Amino acid sequence: MRGITLSGFKLHATFFLAAIFTLPVDASPLGTVDIVRSGHGAGRNVEVYGEGWPRAQGHAGVYMLEKTASSGAGDIWANGPIGGFCIELEEPAPNVTYTYDVENTSDAYNVHLGQVLGAAKADALSELWGRYYSSTWEGAGGFTWAQNNEAAAFATAVWEIVYEDLPADVTDWDVGHDGARGSPWFGSHQVDSTLANSWLHSLDGSGPKASLAVFTQDGNQNYVVAVPEPTTIALLGLGGIMSLARKRRRA
Repeated sequence: MRGITLSGFKLHATFFLAAIFTLPVDASPLGTVDIVRSGHGAGRNVEVYGEGWPRAQGHAGVYMLEKTASSGAGDIWANGPIGGFCIELEEPAPNVTYTYDVENTSDAYNVHLGQVLGAAKADALSELWGRYYSSTWEGAGGFTWAQNNEAAAFATAVWEIVYEDLPADVTDWDVGHDGARGSPWFGSHQVDSTLANSWLHSLDGSGPKASLAVFTQDGNQNYVVAVPEPTTIALLGLGGIMSLARKRRRA
């Protein structure tokens, strides 16, 4: 069967069409951002595979998003470049500007999984980001081998959390191996799995937690991004910001 190529990932047409008609239940977004993928930050191509996907090459690393407008909680991010990580391998990256919803990480719907990420996975992503993310991975180029290696490992760790069932023990996470065949699962090659797995195995809930959100748009890749500080924004959390926005509208 002829496949189709979306953002470097070759998918079977039947799977993609099925995904289009599996839409999430509408949830109230916190706001919107107008973004387009402007390029890649640190990272490199790796081979990924999973339930319903053939083995395929795709970019593992930072996606640079250019923001031009916003509303509601989307105003937290200044217009300009934003670094994020793709959390939907089966969707294309936007090559033109789209209006994305801003959602809490736990509320982000994944087409392949047919469900929202949930609080436990959101918490794991928050700790992974808080412990290991580096802003030096963002930008237009000139990255070292180590930066590309680390950003690619971080991306596969993100995908492992998103696509695999949460293990009973964090040491069971393995980005290079299917840990849950027969249910949603993920595997990758050509990546520093030792580094990615060491990060995942440290996620015991005691590490620093980053404030994260997800930009979502049906038919395009969703992206997990950091909520910018000042500290007041980090303390309020997106839920608090949403409440304040509603109060202002009522007033």
